[in-house]
Amino acid sequence: MASSAAGAASTLPGLELTELAAMPGHLRTVRTPEFAGAVFHEVLAKSALNRVPAGSAMPFSWTINPYRGCSHACVYCFARGSHRYLDFDTGRDFDSQIVVKVNVAEVLGRELAKPSWRREMVALGTNTDPYQRAEGRYRLLPGIIETLAASGTPISILTKGTLLRRDLPVLSEAAKRVPVELAMSIAVGDHALQQSIEPGTPTTRARLDTVAAARAAGFGVDVFVMPVLPYLTDSPAQLDALLRDIREAGARSVMYGALHLRSHVKPWFFAWLEREHPELLPGYRKLFPGASSKATQAYRLELAARIRPLMRKHRLEYAGRAHSRDPYPPVAAAGAHGSRRRGAVQLDAEPREAAAVFAPPGVPEPTLF
Repeated sequence: MASSAAGAASTLPGLELTELAAMPGHLRTVRTPEFAGAVFHEVLAKSALNRVPAGSAMPFSWTINPYRGCSHACVYCFARGSHRYLDFDTGRDFDSQIVVKVNVAEVLGRELAKPSWRREMVALGTNTDPYQRAEGRYRLLPGIIETLAASGTPISILTKGTLLRRDLPVLSEAAKRVPVELAMSIAVGDHALQQSIEPGTPTTRARLDTVAAARAAGFGVDVFVMPVLPYLTDSPAQLDALLRDIREAGARSVMYGALHLRSHVKPWFFAWLEREHPELLPGYRKLFPGASSKATQAYRLELAARIRPLMRKHRLEYAGRAHSRDPYPPVAAAGAHGSRRRGAVQLDAEPREAAAVFAPPGVPEPTLF
């Protein structure tokens, strides 16, 4: 372990031994020309399955995260805080210092073979993206998918990555044995804005084409329009155009949500905003006052009133699925049963649906971005 860490440190000037010490099972650190700007820390994982906290109301109980850190570099990413446990920062280190669990499929196979395994749904993409750039090098997902399917375990995948198309044949085989749910995250229709705020992701068009390819392969694909960015992606015209494109790509439903800024993400996002859209800073400070992570209730009510009719227009509501509602519903809607009117805003609240998406206050929430 010590010799491996020393070799990595000498190969990568400035990478201190203390940084590697936070990674149990570290094998080696790799930097290659074809992945410029990315540093891969290969580790041997002791476990593959992560249990969702018992108090959570998530629609699944287990997750797998083959990577920590994410080269998609989404400015708003919920998962940035996870890098603090590795003595990395939540900004550029999160985007470039990627931990790779090279033995994850092997470890998963041992865990699923235990008599106690109940074949509950396992979700990928709830923290960092399983189809980020590193997957092009390490190809961990095919082994994970095949191992889950062989054990009779249902699979759920959420991604921004078009590498999903590579694995459609593997997923099709898996779907013969177990339920397979696929979802694509598409939040920004404007190309320039998308490249600015999600600089490491495939384009919106490439993701729409991936939805179409998955649909052609026989999968029903849900789309996460999350986060909706105040003043940047939330106008009726912008939402209408994006939902139209999503529908034309063959998606079956949409889940939406307003921007949510956890404490470790907020400074990073506000720094980007000050650099790229300084004129919006006063408005954002009003929408996210003090330590608040959620946009104000008034804004979320306005967004709901704006986007829900468009979802109906484009036939992107899916009856009975939690995916069709704001995961951070306004407080006024939380106790509503059926529809009621507050001022000029129509509230169509299904509290059980909202509860099925995110954990109650105080319980860690799996990350969707």
